[in-house]
Amino acid sequence: MQDSLDTPADRTAALLQAAQAWLNQDPDPETQAQLRALIKAVDDGDKIALSDLHSRFDTRLAFGTAGLRGEISAGPNRMNRVLVSQAAAGLATFLLRHAATGTTPSVVIGYDGRKNSHVFATDTAALMAGAGVRAILLPRLLPTPVLAFAVRHLDASCGVMVTASHNPPNDNGYKVYLGGANNGAQIVSPDDKGISDEILRVAADEHVPHLPRGSYETADEAVVQAYIVETASIAHTPRAQVNAVYTAMHGVGWDTTRRVLVQAGFDLPTLVDAQIAPDAAFPTVAFPNPEEPGAMDLSYETAREVGAELIIANDPDADRLAVAIPDLSSTSGYRRLSGNEVGAILGWRAAALAPSSDGGASAGVLACSIVSSPALHAVADAYGLRFVETLTGFKWVSRVPGLVYGFEEALGYLVNPDSVRDKDGISAAVALLSLVSDLKSEGTTLASYLDRFSEKFGHFASGQISVRVSEVSTIALVMTRLRESPPTHVGRIRVDEIDDFRWGLGDLPPSDVLRIRLTDGSRVMVRPSGTEPKLKVYLDTRSTVGTLVERRAAAQAALDELDRGMRALIA
Repeated sequence: MQDSLDTPADRTAALLQAAQAWLNQDPDPETQAQLRALIKAVDDGDKIALSDLHSRFDTRLAFGTAGLRGEISAGPNRMNRVLVSQAAAGLATFLLRHAATGTTPSVVIGYDGRKNSHVFATDTAALMAGAGVRAILLPRLLPTPVLAFAVRHLDASCGVMVTASHNPPNDNGYKVYLGGANNGAQIVSPDDKGISDEILRVAADEHVPHLPRGSYETADEAVVQAYIVETASIAHTPRAQVNAVYTAMHGVGWDTTRRVLVQAGFDLPTLVDAQIAPDAAFPTVAFPNPEEPGAMDLSYETAREVGAELIIANDPDADRLAVAIPDLSSTSGYRRLSGNEVGAILGWRAAALAPSSDGGASAGVLACSIVSSPALHAVADAYGLRFVETLTGFKWVSRVPGLVYGFEEALGYLVNPDSVRDKDGISAAVALLSLVSDLKSEGTTLASYLDRFSEKFGHFASGQISVRVSEVSTIALVMTRLRESPPTHVGRIRVDEIDDFRWGLGDLPPSDVLRIRLTDGSRVMVRPSGTEPKLKVYLDTRSTVGTLVERRAAAQAALDELDRGMRALIA
């Protein structure tokens, strides 16, 4: 017999009770009104409203190694002031529990220009202070790399950045860094679980309006100026000025970037005026990510008007960098370089600047994620540097001991690990601009430099297949099929071996990733997306034989074959 407490009516009653309890502690008039309307609609028998309420309350935004990220809306499965308050109180408890005896832990908090970023940041600062943590709020909206820098610069126990990076306009997020032994890197396991447990305890036992609030400090501009000086110092005095175009993609990158470029001696670029000021609505782009189709169209238009030699673009919180160069074969007149291309040439620059070594234990390290191009490995070998692969995410890349440079293919670069332990789109822009300046002084271009890379290290070609699914279980089925019936060929290229990261591999912790190595030296990585219902496949090929034209053709032919073969295998 069915339990009388488990009827649809009882489940709806319990859902409404949970929604009302949430509403009773929500300090935000906008989400209050939203939730009241939903509760009334469910009371009136609206089935769409009931489904919406279930979506908000049946699960909770999980706090993990990426912190929190989601749509701004009411309920525990959305980003809002209740959820952020619970996160702040839980994080404060975690910091207090782990503080050395007799010491007061500290947190520095930054925020970008997204909707609610400032209020989430000030809520966090007040609640941290109320819990007994020294809380320092950055002076104004600033890029994520400035917050990552401030954690180390101020020797803080923790950093919180309120941002959703390049997510859709109505999203926001909560990114957490730890100081001390973590050196200002993003959280990893087991700290993520420790923090999550404290947040869940607060959610179960505490009422947000009753959480104590305290007075917090506001950092002065000195911390921003220190970041500017440190970041400008990675470039020498320009040997030639570059005619560049810059876009902030409606984010917070420009003011800090401008000050860094002035400090370093570079002429200021031509701006994409419509995208230069922070705007939480992101009005000129469908999706504020430089990788998305159409996102850089205004940059190309501006660059054509001024005959620009280079386009540099930051994402909205300026932790990523996109680069485009003139290309007469393109209808726009410009070609955006892939993250792997930029990662490789910045790696070559870093290797050339690193102290020479015989590759022993004291050698500097070049590092990238396992899904990024093997080109960086070739650079490390050529310069006697060590090479390390990490799991996907800068929380791993930034923790590599002895790191002199790290990158991942999703437009993330770390060129100044002594200052920042996260990807930094501003310092990467300075390094890139400095390189282009040097090349111009020698009478050459970045396009020619890419050709020189292919001649020296081999031509590397990369591709990606991204399959969005309606049922997440579909991804698990594909991964299981590849494991239980491993392919002998991808297209016409024979498989050499398959590495399964499920139980960990070498020094890497367990991860749901397969690496397929092929007899021609190509490589395929298969993994579920960590943030979306997608299966992602990364393809990498290399050719070291023949002329540059022949190398390009061979690498591209292998890439096309891998693409056809993998699409058939995951269909």
